[in-house]
Parts: sequence; structure tokens; C-alpha cells
Amino acid sequence: MSISAKHVRFDNDSMWVLLSDGEELAVPLTWFPRLLAATPAQRDAYEISVTGLGLHWEELDEDISVPGLLRGQAARAGWVTASV
Repeated sequence: MSISAKHVRFDNDSMWVLLSDGEELAVPLTWFPRLLAATPAQRDAYEISVTGLGLHWEELDEDISVPGLLRGQAARAGWVTASV
């Protein structure tokens, strides 16, 4: 079973993701420039995917993978993932 997101909250510097195992993951907003520049209302307008493995902000055109967060991956301009 994968660890999934249950809730997201923000403070001035971080995004906090409550995980299905009860842990809370803090991620620096500097990793995600769109979230960093967003208003509090825009940040709070997120959706958690049905599986709990994805976070989505429609207005900001931002998608974040929970497994990616757990691996410590920040958003990168032009980032492409590939199978090896």
C-alpha cells in the first residue's frame, strides 16, 4: 500500500502534507515557485487525487506527486521524467 495525502496546509514558508500513515511532511515553498507566488486562497484551492498520490491546483496549473515529495523532489523548469 502506498502512502497517500490526506490534507494539505501552508504556513509562510512551507507546505505541510498530512500523510495516510499519520506523519506530516513539511516541504519548502521555494521548491514550488507557483505555490510560493500564490495567494493563500489560491493555495487552499487544491484537490487530492482519488488515489491520494497527486495534488492539483487548477488555477495555478500545478501538479505535485506525493511519491515525488517523499523522494525530496522539487519542481524544476522543464523537468522531464524518463524510464531507465
